[in-house]
Amino acid sequence: MSLARTREAFAATPRGNFLPPELKGQAHWDMPVPIGFSQTNSQPRTVADMLELLDVPTGARVLDVGSGSGWTTALLAHLVGEGGQVIGVELIAELVEFGRANLATASRPWAEIRQATPGVLGVPEEAPYDRILVSASPRELPRELVDQLAPGGIMAIPVGHTMYRISKDADGNVEESTHGAYTFVPLH
Repeated sequence: MSLARTREAFAATPRGNFLPPELKGQAHWDMPVPIGFSQTNSQPRTVADMLELLDVPTGARVLDVGSGSGWTTALLAHLVGEGGQVIGVELIAELVEFGRANLATASRPWAEIRQATPGVLGVPEEAPYDRILVSASPRELPRELVDQLAPGGIMAIPVGHTMYRISKDADGNVEESTHGAYTFVPLH
C-alpha cells in the first residue's frame, strides 16, 4: 500500500477522537496511550507499519481483532471505503462501548465493533476476510485466525515481540514473513 494512502487515512481519522478526554493532548505523541483496562491505543508509527504490511485494497472485507478505542477500525474503514466492510472485535465490554461511540463520530457505517466471544478468536462464522489486523500479541500464531483468511488474504499480527505478515495464496498455501520487533498487550 502506498504511504500516501496511509497518510490520507491518518489525516481523515484524527487519533485524538479515539482517546479518553483527559488524554487527547497526547494524540500527536508517537507512543501508545492508555485507554483503560490495561489496554492501549497503539503507537501511530506501529499502526502505520501494520497498515503498510496489510496493503488494504478498496472494497475489502477486514477483521480488526482487538479494536480497543476504535481507531484502527476507523482507519481500516477509511481504506476499504463504502464498498468494503470492517468488523472490529473487542473482548472488554467497556471498550466495546467506548470504541463504538468513537467510531460513530467517524461516520463510516460500513464498519462496526462487536463484543468478542470469550475463547473465540475473530468472527469465524463470517469468514473469510481479505485482511486481518491483530492489535494484541499471542504467544504463537493462532491457526484459527489463519483459517479465517480468504485466498489472497493478508494478516498483520505481532507474535511474541515480532511482527508477522501472513499471506495465503489462491490455493490456500500460507507464507510467513517477519518485520521487526514490537511490543503489544497480550492477546487473550
